[in-house]
Amino acid sequence: MKRKRVAGEEKVIQFWNCFLIKNHEKIKDDLWIRDGKILDPHVLFFDEHVAADVKIDCKGLIIAPGYIDVQINGGFGVDFSSDIESIETGIGIVCEKLLQYGVTSFCPTIVTSAKETYHQLLPRIANSSTNTRGATVLGLHLEGPFINKEKKGAHKELYIEALDSQGINKMIEHYGTLNFVKIVTMAPEQPFALKTIEDLTTKGITVSIGHTMGCLDIAADAANCGARFITHLFNAMLPFHHRDPGVVGLLTSTPQDLRGPIYFGIIADGNHTHPTAVRIAHRSHPEGLVLVSDAIAALGLRPGKHCLGTVEVEIHDGKATVAGLKTLAGSIASLDYCVRQFKEFTGCSKVQALEAASLHPAQLLQISDRKGTLNYGADADIIMLNDDLEVQATFIAGNLEWLNDSNAVVKQVFKDYEN
Repeated sequence: MKRKRVAGEEKVIQFWNCFLIKNHEKIKDDLWIRDGKILDPHVLFFDEHVAADVKIDCKGLIIAPGYIDVQINGGFGVDFSSDIESIETGIGIVCEKLLQYGVTSFCPTIVTSAKETYHQLLPRIANSSTNTRGATVLGLHLEGPFINKEKKGAHKELYIEALDSQGINKMIEHYGTLNFVKIVTMAPEQPFALKTIEDLTTKGITVSIGHTMGCLDIAADAANCGARFITHLFNAMLPFHHRDPGVVGLLTSTPQDLRGPIYFGIIADGNHTHPTAVRIAHRSHPEGLVLVSDAIAALGLRPGKHCLGTVEVEIHDGKATVAGLKTLAGSIASLDYCVRQFKEFTGCSKVQALEAASLHPAQLLQISDRKGTLNYGADADIIMLNDDLEVQATFIAGNLEWLNDSNAVVKQVFKDYEN
């Protein structure tokens, strides 16, 4: 006998005639959602005696966990590192517009900036992130300023800082707070870095090795002190060498070699990393590959002049470079584009491509119990895709937040859908 719905309880939604990305496979199965969570249908049927209130015929579309972008500098005219006065509005704009690319959560990334900028930006972003609609802000990624000047990339040298004996306390003093910080990118070869990495890790902050001149031994020391991530592999670090592989060498380390698993970011936009290098990285350590966009304010805009923090950037020929130079300055690629490019570059399966932008970043941030998966009890932040991995719909907590209404099939799927 069907149980009556409890007052205030949301409807049970059943997605059928679909393929799920689950347990490292693409399987034909149904997906059940209620109260923003993914449900176990056996509990519904046999314990609660509940049937679906709404049934959605997905017409063979793929359902996958929403993408998680752990390195994005801005987009749609919003720069996270410089738009201090309008950052609250800017965060809201990005949260909504990222939905079209299948991004359901992200880490706003602030590049090397002045001390005063951090003190103003960090609390404003933290406060505004709880009142946004669309993609969820997971916490900040602070890329710098404790990096190596020799590998500054597009970061402004004037604002690069060195650690001292105060370690993490200097970071707190410089940033103003670490309360809403999820990731810190730093160079591990500087004095006092290893103790700082240990202290950051103790606070639950993910430490990423990046913008570094460090050799393999230094990188391994950093990993054994708690560093879990490599910021945009191959970029802003020593190149691979057969006598010292550098940071890249961590990809072949075994679990016995290091304190924990290592993950690495790849910008698969076709500009930052050659397809062959992407293949090498993927085949060396597929479980650790995390696709990132590294997108800047110019994402979604026309070519021209834009900014990355205080650095002027030019967009031309499909890439972003520091004005007047050939130095790459982030990307203008969306994460869903990077997923498709990654699959093309490596010849990997659709499942592997999708997990690199969902499950792996969730594992990196240690939130895979609720994000980046379709397991029972996880947040119903999901996306629907066609066979070409083009996003057709995006859901946040089970609510339809974006729809590709130019696709007649997709419109038919959701003609009777109720949020």
